[in-house]
Amino acid sequence: MSTDFKSIPLIDIGPLLAKCDDPDMGEDPGVAEVVRQLDRACREAGFFYVKGHGIPESLIKKVRTSTREFFKLPYEEKSKIKMTPVAGYRGYQRVGENITKGVPDMHEAIDCYREVRQGMYGDLGKVMEGCNQWPVNPPDLKPIMEEYVSLCTALGGSPNEFEGQRAGDPFWVLRIIGYPGASKANGLGTPENDIGCGAHTDYGLLTLVNQDDDITALQVKNLSGEWISAVPIPGTFVCNIGDMLKVWSNGLYDSTLHRVINSCPRYRVCVAYFYEPNFDVPVEPLDVCVRRTGGTRKFGRACYGEHLVSKVQTNFVE
Repeated sequence: MSTDFKSIPLIDIGPLLAKCDDPDMGEDPGVAEVVRQLDRACREAGFFYVKGHGIPESLIKKVRTSTREFFKLPYEEKSKIKMTPVAGYRGYQRVGENITKGVPDMHEAIDCYREVRQGMYGDLGKVMEGCNQWPVNPPDLKPIMEEYVSLCTALGGSPNEFEGQRAGDPFWVLRIIGYPGASKANGLGTPENDIGCGAHTDYGLLTLVNQDDDITALQVKNLSGEWISAVPIPGTFVCNIGDMLKVWSNGLYDSTLHRVINSCPRYRVCVAYFYEPNFDVPVEPLDVCVRRTGGTRKFGRACYGEHLVSKVQTNFVE
């Protein structure tokens, strides 16, 4: 239910996190106000900034610093952890190896997923079986990213509506991304290929974007087709909802199209954390959301793992 939003709302989730262990949190007026703001943002834009999230700013900056150090390495060094299907689609991709709707994206990345043991999800998870590939250099990249993933996952919590079969064993994805600066080599003052990442929606529940503080590149599409810039706000995450929440909410919350265009001459880094449902959970509209959207189910049953595997197998050049 995206609208003609012109800006992306900023929400302080501190009051919500402060009461997350309180069984009566739903009665707290501060929590109720945060929930109201989140509901409105998800209905109107599908994107919002959050502050008051509790993840140390020092760690957020370390994540970007280590990312930048890795991408400065020669290709020969980076390719030692090259992503392959055999590795469960984990590891490094060079610029142009990620594909969005058939078009190469102008970014490089390390892709990480929650590690999947052999047979963990039967045939459904076979494609994703494997351990994450971490580089030797910089040596602190692995511990920094693992701490970061742990803290981001803890933010997901376990709201009552998603307990039981729907949550409790969440999958997660981490994309460590580098966008080369815009090329002026054609002499026209415009990039030769400026699509850092083509227009797409995310696959799962909720995305937390940790982006450089001083380069605006992320753009979000409103209902009229305008691209609204997600201008960096230091100390915040840019958050957006994904395809599985669109299904669960019966379209009440839409997974909004977004893209990345780095028109700045400087290299940009971004680390996107994706909080997902259980890998093998059946996803279908919740009754409460069906009632809120007119009483008709707009989506059939889906499975997050199937959705992820179908995307993974078509998004990369082998």
